[in-house]
Amino acid sequence: MKKALTIAGSDSCGGAGIQADIKTMTMNGVYAMSAVTALTAQNTTGVTGIMEVTPEFLAKQIDAVFEDIFPDAVKIGMVSSSALIEVIADRLAHYSAKNIVVDPVMVATSGARLIEDAAVETLTARLLPLATVITPNIPEAEILSGMTIQNESDMEKAAQLLFERYGCAVLVKGGHSINDANDVLAGAGNEAPVWIRGNRISNPNTHGTGCTLSSAIASNLAKGYDLTESVKRAKSYLSGALSAMLDLGKGSGPLMHNFAICKEV
Repeated sequence: MKKALTIAGSDSCGGAGIQADIKTMTMNGVYAMSAVTALTAQNTTGVTGIMEVTPEFLAKQIDAVFEDIFPDAVKIGMVSSSALIEVIADRLAHYSAKNIVVDPVMVATSGARLIEDAAVETLTARLLPLATVITPNIPEAEILSGMTIQNESDMEKAAQLLFERYGCAVLVKGGHSINDANDVLAGAGNEAPVWIRGNRISNPNTHGTGCTLSSAIASNLAKGYDLTESVKRAKSYLSGALSAMLDLGKGSGPLMHNFAICKEV
């Protein structure tokens, strides 16, 4: 049994964050473990409160996992403070962690910034150089690259720029703002960025899609697939979870992470 660790925030409505990560990892055939960076009070309509853990307690969680059940992959999601990012980078370097997937959660669907400038600086200086791959969406890729991204050519340029700057592979996610569901991957061993294309799924319930994709990538890396194949398999899983058309809550609802099981019941 391969193992994966998620380091992220808790989502009380279960659609994103730690909860989405654990569901995704389980459905992708790996044993899921967690280190919680923050508790959130949230549902499908928004976030009403955030309570961060202390850096010391986050370190204890990460140590507890690595000293007992060493993970084959690590996914990192919402981390909003420099102090917590420093702890994560320090502990991952200490244990020589491998297959690190960083989902740089910086911008909410509403467009609101979720991370302070100082934390972005720490993220880029300490954590991104440790990553196997990062998975920014368009607004996040714009923040990291300093570019304006308006088309697929810009996506390619941003992905290549970030790969060259940080030394990790970069998956820039397109989404409906630029294309149907086409992402571009730079730094996966190919000379030029590779497009990984998908079909648009008309489903307004997209709460947790980024968490789900990054966790599925980590799961497949843990199982030994190369990065390009891991991304393809993760996109296929995400498409299945969206296509199941789960409709819960009053806002943008969660995905059906267990769609494969539900088909069999």
